[in-house]
Amino acid sequence: AEKGGYEHFMMKEMMEQPRAVANTLHPRIKDGKVVFEDEGLTDERMAKAKHIHIVGCGSALHAGMVGRSVIEKLCRVRCTASIASEFRYENPIIEPDDLCIVISQSGETADTLAAMRQAKKAGAYTVAIVNVVSSTIAREADGVLYLWAGPEIAVATTKAYSAQLAALYLFAIKLASVRGKITAEQEKTYCDALYQLPEQIDTMLGTKEKMQYIATRYANRSSIFFLGRGLDYAAAMEASLKLKEISYIHSEAYAAGELKHGTISLIEEGTLVVALATQPELYEKTISNIREVVARGAEVVLVTGEDFDGDASYCSSVLRLPKLPHEFSASLSIVPLQLLSYYIAVERSCDVDKPRNLAKSVTVE
Repeated sequence: AEKGGYEHFMMKEMMEQPRAVANTLHPRIKDGKVVFEDEGLTDERMAKAKHIHIVGCGSALHAGMVGRSVIEKLCRVRCTASIASEFRYENPIIEPDDLCIVISQSGETADTLAAMRQAKKAGAYTVAIVNVVSSTIAREADGVLYLWAGPEIAVATTKAYSAQLAALYLFAIKLASVRGKITAEQEKTYCDALYQLPEQIDTMLGTKEKMQYIATRYANRSSIFFLGRGLDYAAAMEASLKLKEISYIHSEAYAAGELKHGTISLIEEGTLVVALATQPELYEKTISNIREVVARGAEVVLVTGEDFDGDASYCSSVLRLPKLPHEFSASLSIVPLQLLSYYIAVERSCDVDKPRNLAKSVTVE
């Protein structure tokens, strides 16, 4: 593996995200429909699932949280996203027709593998979303969606996370189609939008200079907060994890409406708050939360949709996403926040590719 002229593998892998997502999406979109190559992912099996369990650790869990939201919205089937290490010991309620999606970049994550085995033992049908071919999870699952994202060297995942999101979108569209929740025309609209996603991710990578400038302003902060609602909350959790794992800055993500129930006491003069608002029905609510933190001295960076028409005068900086179905916004909102985390870590002279105490593949409990 070589850095290809980049200072770090993480930057190289962030820049590879358009290609990684295209590798996951494009072979599986044919004539406006989602087509899975794995024989285990049959329409019959997907149609009869009464409950979908999504299991993962770290960034894979955050991808699963986005997936849960999209699946429930498009498919109207009960779906839960669980931390693998908690799923193992909570004696989860699993029925024979349930479907369990396990997500792991390496396919060797110990807790995720154990959770999958538990789900299989209880009679669930297991589907693995993995990047490493012939890994243990891929071999033992009933069906597999390979990411084809290519090797990922940096400990902090970027392109594999984006590819995991893409795989979950495909699954959600396919499931909605086979269950009759969307029409053929709607499926084609979603597939066409997904086909353009790599190009839009490339557009978001063009915010590099802006994010580098913002990083120089806030790299000395001791605490940074991320806010969002719904899908944006799941995206905020991933953005917060990226920052804390490579820059060592204390960082937390909160469902924006929960902020006033205690956490707002931590907001003080100069605190950086990154607000995500990509769901139009929640714009007004999120602006209300932004006003609350600004009134207490926070400085706000807003990541929002291109159709946002709220009052952004309270914000220090605003980033707008290209137009796309709002269900897929997490794939674009995360990109500038990956860049922000990277540049803050560089500014603080951290080892970006190998953060302290972390391993690329967690193969122990």
